[in-house]
Amino acid sequence: MRNVDKGFMTAVAISALACALSAHPALAADATQASAGTRSDGTEVQAVTLKAANGVSATILTYGATLWKLMAPDRNGKVADVLVAYGDLAAFEKKPNFWGATIGRYGNRIAGGKFTLDGKTYQLPQNDHGQSLHGGGKGFDVQNWKLESVKSGKVAKAVFSLVSPDGDSGYPGTVKVTATYSLDESGNLQIVFDATTDKPTVLNLTNHALFNMAGEGSERDATTNVLTIPASRYTPVDDKLIPTGELRAVAGGPFDFTKPKAVAVGLRNGRDQQIVYGRGFDHNFALDKGQTSTPRLSARLEDPVSGRVLEVLSTEPGVQFYSGNFLDGTLVGKQGHLYRMGDGIALEPQKFPDGPNHPDFPSTRVDPGKPYRHVMIYRVTTSPR
Repeated sequence: MRNVDKGFMTAVAISALACALSAHPALAADATQASAGTRSDGTEVQAVTLKAANGVSATILTYGATLWKLMAPDRNGKVADVLVAYGDLAAFEKKPNFWGATIGRYGNRIAGGKFTLDGKTYQLPQNDHGQSLHGGGKGFDVQNWKLESVKSGKVAKAVFSLVSPDGDSGYPGTVKVTATYSLDESGNLQIVFDATTDKPTVLNLTNHALFNMAGEGSERDATTNVLTIPASRYTPVDDKLIPTGELRAVAGGPFDFTKPKAVAVGLRNGRDQQIVYGRGFDHNFALDKGQTSTPRLSARLEDPVSGRVLEVLSTEPGVQFYSGNFLDGTLVGKQGHLYRMGDGIALEPQKFPDGPNHPDFPSTRVDPGKPYRHVMIYRVTTSPR
């Protein structure tokens, strides 16, 4: 009888434990950490992988707080990496391309690498087009961030931090930044950028991931993806891709993505001067939602064949759509794939390009005691056949 009682009690205990584990939300998403290699200066780079219950996973490098891999199941459960990127750390260092990186201090372009704040003009490093791009100089994308914490749970999370000193790449103020990546059990990858400054400055932080929802290296390039952008206006640019200041209606032209259409439609429309300037799409869309307190839809991207869907949500008023126009077949990425134009596209939630030089654009100013925050979400799902 005692043996029966012991067996019964053991069974009860196991059953209770199983129920507790299945009901415990903290086991729904996992976070693991591993070395990704060593930089040329001897600094070790860490890789954190967040994995959700539905098969979605994301791998983030401390180098550039970079979203390196985003694994997404199709409607049949087949998983593919949907991010265009280099396959190893050495390639990231050899020829930086912003792929998947956290961009700062200022995402996108600033004309002449110059802006004026409170009567003082600040000069930033310029590229070969005479402008500042994605922060200029030693941007956030090429710095090794500190990994503050890694946590599994109902929401798996990794927190990365960086201190940008006063005068860094010409920008005023010491800025302390965190990039928090979190993945829930449904496959929502949230990125929260928080920052403080000790002097008035400008900030525009975003992520520069390049997507192909058919899968990185697929025979179907990203121009076959179907895109929706809920924006009735965009910001036209000059021949240096600097906004003119105009907000132009998208209706009736190649920039109208208010209804779903393939990226390829209008991509090579040489009759549209804006397409000629950008060599395709490389423009900011003024989202109809504007600046919001909580993330709202900024873009939707779908591969109709596999059914993989990406929804980009953000609190920011704009999204830069870049159709991979400068991928020229000279760069080798993951799995030895050679990347060419249209193999990946970027959808970067942001304030507007050259914002500090356009008073009518949404303000990019950040002051002491008034922290900066940008919340964005990459929501990975599937569509029915």
